[in-house]
Amino acid sequence: MLRPAVRPLSRAVAFGAGAVAGYLADARFGDPRRGHPVAGFGSAAGRLERLLWRDHRAAGAAFTALAVGTVAAGALTADRLLARRPLGRAALAAAATWTVLGGASLTREARTIGRSLAAGDLTAARERLPHLCGRDPSALDERQLARAVVESVAENTADAVVNALVWGALAGTPGLLAFRAVNTLDAMVGHRSPRYARFGWASARLDDVAGWPGARLTALLTVAAAPEPRTAWRVWRRDGSAHPSPNAGQAESAFAGAVGVRLGGTLRYGERMEHRPVLGGELRPVGVDDIERACVLSRRVSALALGTTVAGHLLLRAAPIRKRRGGA
Repeated sequence: MLRPAVRPLSRAVAFGAGAVAGYLADARFGDPRRGHPVAGFGSAAGRLERLLWRDHRAAGAAFTALAVGTVAAGALTADRLLARRPLGRAALAAAATWTVLGGASLTREARTIGRSLAAGDLTAARERLPHLCGRDPSALDERQLARAVVESVAENTADAVVNALVWGALAGTPGLLAFRAVNTLDAMVGHRSPRYARFGWASARLDDVAGWPGARLTALLTVAAAPEPRTAWRVWRRDGSAHPSPNAGQAESAFAGAVGVRLGGTLRYGERMEHRPVLGGELRPVGVDDIERACVLSRRVSALALGTTVAGHLLLRAAPIRKRRGGA
């Protein structure tokens, strides 16, 4: 009599095993060199954008709904087809997790820039920075480049790892893939340029909503992984909401306190300048060695996020079973 009730938990175990396998694949191999599914989605979304683009929010909302909805529906269909096949479900979760995570590539790019800076090669560091973030590196000095790298590691630990895992915990493989679709659309059309100020509004707002829980979990796990948790906690709680983004400041402020450095200030994106609040203003400026500290911290936070979200997924699926048994 209990077999039907236990089945959701066995499916949750299959997802958890797949998520662990996908995380390990990302840690070992990084992103696929060719034929990355996220790049394929980006190409398809680009074609859809050219078809639907109009300079108003309704067109952007339709674009966002169609692009994300297609991914979510496809993932949900595949997940349900494999519901009674634990190995297949685990393999699907592993492939999806490897596809959406970007932790290994993030730290690899950051360390590449760090090595160039340590060798005094500012030209190579400037040439590599666009692989990590969208800032204009042409006028950045050594400290400014190092700061850009540490801030990007902090923000992308949330976006490229923790947020995806959170949505995996909440919604399994469809949650993983749908979040990556949302995050990719934000990167494509969510910025405030003349073309996308209105069309990209829906993608940007949806990314803000989807990123809310993962950003706060990233900050909490950063505090837990920090060499000086009290400093990380203090800077996060004081400065986390000062950032213009509702989510980016959470991870960046916690990283600032955890690494012991001052982040924020003036940034340049092409012709556009942004003056952001300083995070951890009482701390020292960022140095080249802090890039490695941020990378180590990122990997620790990512491992904690994997454990937390897999456990959360199991608990969420086990709760209805306990409730039914208690009712019986």
